[in-house]
Amino acid sequence: MASEPHLRSLGAEHVRQEWNTIGENELGIDREAAERIVDALNAELSGLYILFNQVRKHYWLLEGAELEDLGGFLEDAADRLAETTDALAVRVHALGGVPVCGPMGIRKHAPLHIEAPHHYDVRSSLERDLEGYATLAALFRDHVEQVERLGDTATGELLRERLVALEDDAHVLERYLDGDTLVRQDALD
Repeated sequence: MASEPHLRSLGAEHVRQEWNTIGENELGIDREAAERIVDALNAELSGLYILFNQVRKHYWLLEGAELEDLGGFLEDAADRLAETTDALAVRVHALGGVPVCGPMGIRKHAPLHIEAPHHYDVRSSLERDLEGYATLAALFRDHVEQVERLGDTATGELLRERLVALEDDAHVLERYLDGDTLVRQDALD
């Protein structure tokens, strides 16, 4: 694969495993099943990267009456997304894969669209965050079934545990978006 201008290659002699390949694993999962599981996890990882960056951006740009309460939630939510990313990336490695990273890999697997770099109003930002959480929750549910059919109950359990955190944060976002919360633009006019 030719090097892209924005990538820094250390040289082929330093590569232990090429990205998008599956090596042996010590988990007793056959290579074909491991490859399918790693593809599924890389989709989750791509979505987690995108949602993490979006939530963090919304935290950085937060202003107004919601700053303290909502800011604390968004900061903690981004931390939970990062923890989930780490747990899934470690599992990809244990399965003999290389976790997705960088723009090329994320674009290949992304279940979410990257938000334009503008500063949006709080309500619209949280609505997009909620959409991201919903997309990832559905993906996690599908992949729990898939990985367990492939004989990897440990990855299924990991996804289930992390799904609970995603759903909990989505529920909090729903509460922030209730009709009687957050200042609406039309109320200010």
